[in-house]
This record gives sequence, structure tokens and C-alpha cells, in this order.
Amino acid sequence: MDILWIGLGVLALLLGVLALGSWIFAGLVMVAVLSLWGLGDFGFDRIGLILSKILFRAANSWELSAIPLFILMGELIFRSDIAERLFRGLTPLTRYLPGGILHTNVLGCTLFAAVSGSSAATTATIGKITTRELADRGYDRRLSIGSLAGAGSLGLLIPPSIVMIVYGVQAEVSISKLFMAGVLPGLLVALLYIGYVMLRCLATPSLAPRQEADSTTPGQALRLLAPVLGLVVVVLGAIYTGIATPSEAAAIGCGATLLLLAAERQLSIGLFLSALRGTLVTSVMVCSLLVAAAMLSTAMGYLHLPSELASWIAHQGFSPIALLLAMALFYILLGLFLDGISITVMSLPITLPIIIQAGYDPLWFGIFLVIMVELGQITPPVGFNLFVLQGLTGESISRVALAAAPFFALMCLAALIISVWPELALWLPSVLSG
Repeated sequence: MDILWIGLGVLALLLGVLALGSWIFAGLVMVAVLSLWGLGDFGFDRIGLILSKILFRAANSWELSAIPLFILMGELIFRSDIAERLFRGLTPLTRYLPGGILHTNVLGCTLFAAVSGSSAATTATIGKITTRELADRGYDRRLSIGSLAGAGSLGLLIPPSIVMIVYGVQAEVSISKLFMAGVLPGLLVALLYIGYVMLRCLATPSLAPRQEADSTTPGQALRLLAPVLGLVVVVLGAIYTGIATPSEAAAIGCGATLLLLAAERQLSIGLFLSALRGTLVTSVMVCSLLVAAAMLSTAMGYLHLPSELASWIAHQGFSPIALLLAMALFYILLGLFLDGISITVMSLPITLPIIIQAGYDPLWFGIFLVIMVELGQITPPVGFNLFVLQGLTGESISRVALAAAPFFALMCLAALIISVWPELALWLPSVLSG
């Protein structure tokens, strides 16, 4: 069968499954089975044998153990008062900047992202403190919500990141190097947000009313920030120095978080069980998607779809920039309807061979993909950060999305910058990994 018809057939199956509203992981398995049966003329006995081997191999991946551990770490912190102390520590450090404590949204999310790995968890944890505090102090509602929506997505880009682990497992790219590659682009996005908030507040000072002097000294502020900074040093330091793999660092981070909460007398049986329940639900969702994606990827390989499609595109004479622009538009469209992990696992079996064929570094593409996924977090109708903020603020999805629009544009600018200067993503891994 012509490769074009095979590709269209798989796409039609995928869209049909999504339109039925079925669970994503079940839909991916269904598409894999129907593609092999209907387009590849495979018997069901052969399909079962192939997919059973893939199920065992994908579920046995050591790298996947980092996912529930990082999720547990974020769940424990979410249920403590660390976020409140983070806000109190950042307040005196940002008070005299143009924009004042609006910057606690960006800086708080940046710091919390370095111990969470989840965009929604970062937005919810920081937002439950800052949305109330900024509203009480008279800060502009729209800029407050928009900056939190944008900065919350840094939970995917600044390591440790669940999406990076998913990408690394699927693309067979070093997760440690992906974590290193995400640092400078993550800081770039944070600086763009801070710069935008400062410019807006310089142009319109009423957006950020001047506050009374704070009695908190810089030393006291650093002591309030110490728990988060300590966890960042423990987790990322273990990875970047080569002492531990990402999975081992996740276990170290969980242990450090439990010790910290015990020392602060916040650890209880109820808190721990609640964190375990949240971890179980999220981990099962992520890992089942990964196993289903491995099945779909194998099915695509048996149909020769990725290699043939990559070869076809290579012969069309598309420039690398045109190809990258098409990829960006493709991922932005997917972000309108799917969450980040679903986007990653569904698209990579097809897009990764094309990107490699075009000569792009798969390590760099992982960071580009994460930024594209971040864009989906703040675009309706299925932007997870928008839903979180809707629940926190009581505003409509449309108002939250409009508030996030400038930060969507800034993230697009960040994607353009790392496309023009890919060294921003590749320099740190090359230095730290020798």
C-alpha cells in the first residue's frame, strides 16, 4: 500500500479514537492494533505476540522509576507550607523592582519548578498563595493571572521535568543531558517574563502599587527560601555532578523532602497517604501512556511509516527552517486539544525520525518540543494551567486565556531564540558531561 494512504489511514484512526472521547492510552493501543491488522495485514495472534513483548519491555524501563518519585516529591511539597514560605522569602527581594511582588509569580514558579517536574503542580502550588496576596494588595488582576499562567508552565522546562523523562525514554536520549539542556532555556523564558512585567509596570505604574517597607531582612528572606534552595541543590547537584542518575536523584529528593517535613514537624500519616494517592493516580496515567505509545511506535515501525515519511520529506527539498516552522504549528495545534504527555507520546514515533533526517540534534529537539508543549498548557480549550487558574481565581477560561496571551507570545519568542542559537540548549550538557 502507498505510504501516503497508510499515513492517512493511521491519522484517520487516531482522530476517530480521539473524537470518541476514549482514554488516550486505550486509544493508542487500539490504533496500534487496528493499524497492524487493517493496514499491515497482520494476524491477531502475531499482533498479540508483538505487543506483549513491547508491554514487558516498556514497563520494565529503569528510567520510568524517576517519574513516580518526582511526582511524590512535588505532592509532598504541595501539601506543606513551603510555598507560603517561598512567597514570604521572595517578597522583600522583589519589592523594589518595577512590578514589585508580581515577580514572585515568575521567581516562585522558577524555583518550585526545580523540585516539581509538573506544570500543573507548579501553577497550583504557587498560585494558591500569590493569587490571594496580589489581589489583596491591589495588583492588576489580569497581569497577575497572566504571569502565573506563563510562569507555571516552567514546571515542564526547568529540570526535573516529567515530560523530559518521557521524551528521553521514547527518543533514547540521555535524561541527565536533557535536564542540563533545559536550564538555560528555562532561565531565558523566566527573564523574558520578568522583563515584560517590568516594562508593563514602568509604562503603567498603577498596575503594581507601591507597597510599604517590609521588615524582613535579606538574611531572613534567604532562611525562608532555604528549604526549596536546599532541595534544588540536593536533586540537581546529584545529577549534574554525576553522583546519581535521575532515578537515583529522585529517590534522594524524596528522602530529603521527607526529612525536611519531619524536621519542620509537618509530616503526618494523613499527609503522606494523601501524597501517595495523588502520586499513584498521576503515575499510572503517565506510565500507561508511555507503554501505549511504545506499542504505537512499534506498529508504525512495522508499517515503515516513520522512515518512509522521513525519506519522502527529505526528497521534497524543504528547508530546515520551513520544516521547523511546520513542526511548531503542528504542536501548537495539538496543544489545543491534548495534554503535554499525550502530545509527546503520540507524535514522536512520526516526528522524531523526520527531525533526525533533517539534521537536527535530538537533544536540542527535546527542549524545543518541551517549549511547544508548554504553549499548549496556556491555550484553550484544553490548557491545564488555564483550568488550574480558573479554579483558583473563579475567572472564566476565556479571561484567563486572554491574560496569558502575552506570555504565550514571549514563549514563542524563546522558541525562536533557541532555534537561531541552539547553543543555548546544547552548551551546558557539553560542558558538564565533558
